[in-house]
Amino acid sequence: MRKLGVAVIGTGFWGGRVSERLTQLPNTELIAVCDMNKEKVQPVAEKLGVRGYTDSLELLRRKDVEAVTISVWSTNLAAESLKALRAGKHVLVEKPMASTVQQARKTVNLAKRKKRLLMVGFIERFNPGVQHIKETVDKGEIGTIVSATARRVSQWPERVGDVGVLKDTAIHDIDVMRYLFAADPLAVYAKAGNLRHTRFEDYAQIMLTFSRGRTAFIESNWLTPYKVRSLIVTGSEAIMSLNYLTQEITIETKGQTLTPRYEWTEPLRLELQHFADCVLNGRETVVSGLDGLRALQIAEAALKSAKKCSAVRLR
Repeated sequence: MRKLGVAVIGTGFWGGRVSERLTQLPNTELIAVCDMNKEKVQPVAEKLGVRGYTDSLELLRRKDVEAVTISVWSTNLAAESLKALRAGKHVLVEKPMASTVQQARKTVNLAKRKKRLLMVGFIERFNPGVQHIKETVDKGEIGTIVSATARRVSQWPERVGDVGVLKDTAIHDIDVMRYLFAADPLAVYAKAGNLRHTRFEDYAQIMLTFSRGRTAFIESNWLTPYKVRSLIVTGSEAIMSLNYLTQEITIETKGQTLTPRYEWTEPLRLELQHFADCVLNGRETVVSGLDGLRALQIAEAALKSAKKCSAVRLR
C-alpha cells in the first residue's frame, strides 16, 4: 500500500493529536511538523521522530509532502491554507477554515484552480453516531424529520485574537444540521452575547429554518461548568438522541425505547483515514471546502441576526 506523505502545520493540543494519529494509520506517513513556536514544535518532532519546522514555507518546499493538515489559530487558517495550495498540496484545514467568509471563498476558489482537495475538519461528520442517525433519517425510519436540537456547552478560555463561540464551536452543529437536513437553511435567528469573556461572544442560541417547516436549534457556550455534546432529532414516527462523547444512541418510538449497541470509534482517526484515502485514490471528500464556506456564511448571518435582534434570510 502506498502511503501518503503528510505534514502537520500547528502543533498545539489538536495538532499534536493529529500528528500522533497520522503515525498510526496504515496509509499515511508523517513527514514533518511545523509551528512558529519552536518550544511547541520540537517536543512533538522529537517524540514522533520527524523533522520540525518553524517556517511553513520552508516545509512546503518538500516534494515528499503531498498533503498537509492545518491546526493553527482561526485567524491564521486561511493564510496557511493558501500557502499550501499555492505549493500544490492537498489540504485538511480545521474549522472554521477562515475567520471571514471572504477568506474562505478565496481558499475554495484557489483549491479549485489548483485542482487540489480542500477538506474542512468538521469532525462530527465522522462520529459513528451521527453517521447512523443520517442513515436512519435518509431511509425514512423515523418518519419525516421535523426538527433537530444540538447542545455544545462547556467552560473554555477566550482565545486571544481568535474567534467567538459561534465560529469556534457552534459551527460544528451548523454543519451537522446542513448534513442531516440535506439542505441549506432559509433563514437564521440568533441571540448571542458575552457574560465572562470580553472580546467575543461566549454564548449563542441559534434557530435555523429549513423548507417544509423544518427547524434546527443550536445552543453553544463557553460558560457551562461541565461538558455537554448532544443531538436530538425529532421525526414524525420516532425521536433519536445522541451523546457525541460516548456515541450512545437512544431511539424512542410510540411503543418502546431502544438503545442500540455500537463499538466506539475515534472520529479523528476516521476523518484522517478518509482524507488520505481520497487523496490517494482521486476521490472527493465527504466534507468539502464549499461545506466550510457555507457553514461560515451561516455563522456570520447568525452574528448579524444577534446584533440586529431580527431574523436574517439566507436565500
